Amino acid sequence: MLPTFMEVLDTTIVTVAIPHIAGSLSTSNSEATWVLTSYLVSNAIVLPASGWLALYFGRKRFLMACIVLFTLSSIMSGAAWSLGMLVTARVFQGAGGGALQPLSQSILLESFPPQKRGMAMAAFAIGVVFAPIIGPTLGGWITDNYTWRWAFYINIPIGVLAILMIRTFIEDPPYIMGKKPKTIDWTGFGFMAVALATLQVILDKGQQDNWFAAAWIRWFAVISAVSLIAFIIWELRTKEPIVRLRVFKNRNFAVGTLLITLVGVALYSAITLIPLFLQTLLGYTAMESGLALSPRGIGALMTMPVVGYLTGKVDFRKLIGSGFFLVAVSLWLLGDINLQISIWDVAFPQVLQGVGLSLLFVPLATVAVGTLEQKEMGNASGVFNLMRNVGGSAGISLLVTYLARRAQTNQMSMLSRLTPFTLFYRYRLAGLRNYFASRTAPAGSIKKAELFVYNSLLKQSQLLSYVQAFRFLAFVCLVCIAGALLFKKIKSSRPRRDRTPA
Repeated sequence: MLPTFMEVLDTTIVTVAIPHIAGSLSTSNSEATWVLTSYLVSNAIVLPASGWLALYFGRKRFLMACIVLFTLSSIMSGAAWSLGMLVTARVFQGAGGGALQPLSQSILLESFPPQKRGMAMAAFAIGVVFAPIIGPTLGGWITDNYTWRWAFYINIPIGVLAILMIRTFIEDPPYIMGKKPKTIDWTGFGFMAVALATLQVILDKGQQDNWFAAAWIRWFAVISAVSLIAFIIWELRTKEPIVRLRVFKNRNFAVGTLLITLVGVALYSAITLIPLFLQTLLGYTAMESGLALSPRGIGALMTMPVVGYLTGKVDFRKLIGSGFFLVAVSLWLLGDINLQISIWDVAFPQVLQGVGLSLLFVPLATVAVGTLEQKEMGNASGVFNLMRNVGGSAGISLLVTYLARRAQTNQMSMLSRLTPFTLFYRYRLAGLRNYFASRTAPAGSIKKAELFVYNSLLKQSQLLSYVQAFRFLAFVCLVCIAGALLFKKIKSSRPRRDRTPA
């Protein structure tokens, strides 16, 4: 649990520090989000290969090496003096963190019989959701009172403790011992890395260079598509693929992977948009925005034991559908935000979202990965978590672009109503002129009144873009409810026999 806790903690801490990182390194908020997306893409490259790499190097040894790389990269991130260095350090950190959760998850699933995996995953998740509870608040407190750099340095003691615990208690299973692959599938790994890396560059730089209007983006899109197709063909034909794509023949795994991708879009987008809204439009401090995010973890923590008990007793499709519904409701409530809301107007939807996410993660992971053979779980866990991160990375980039474009559209729409022919506008402008004339020189009151109206226009157009973004995410979650019906029903009364020989 400790490696996954460290990874999740680092993600939630950094989220609330994005505006401070942008100010400290002299970049825009949209460019500062590369700190999140660069981590996710390198994380995504390693995720599907984690099962194969664990088999090649030994699972225990590979897990410890990843923790060391993650911890050292955290030190590099904290010491970064430019955005380029920070993004580079985050790439290495993502590469180290990519295998942490799938390896931890596969170790857990292999340690329990099928009928007890739901409760085991819930116990695992209780520790994991503790990170989102303390992450935003701790990150905000550190950022406000010290510096955002300590949001990375905090991984050092956790990483050291994780290495000591794994070295003491974790052992490689029998099916890994003596079954080291003969060669590394460098070709498949290369195709996958090129496809994901070029896709992420497109998502990060698309808004800045007007997307497909730029020739280099069109070329990168072609390279990404060709590399992806080549990767799929190669992995299906080679004898020892780095990613076993045939696992998608399992219907529940295929559906679960699709749904976890959309969960990644909604989850990572929401936890990125909320701090940006609170800090840029409402003037919240990093700690205050962290406090507003923390109730999500509290809601998940309260619900997780109940979900673990219900998993295997209640149709998992009902649990997953209920989870998507609650997340959709929470996002729709966030779509009612305005510039006069209090922190409680954000905190309640976060509690509701935490409850919904707890109804999603445990059943999805248990049903999608837990229905496979034991020897396939490591590879499948990597692919499963890969698609969650790909969804999150794409969601962040696309939603940031959506915010910028919608803000411009909303501004033009509102501006058409601010004309001398609009009675309300004339009265409002005259009242502002009189207000500023009574406090400053009359000659400057006109410009100050017009500037006040323009600043209000900018805020309102940005506010409306956030409202539209949250409601779009709510619609995505509602569509996912129908997706939950595609799962193949499993009879919980008949535990699946593991076909792996003792």
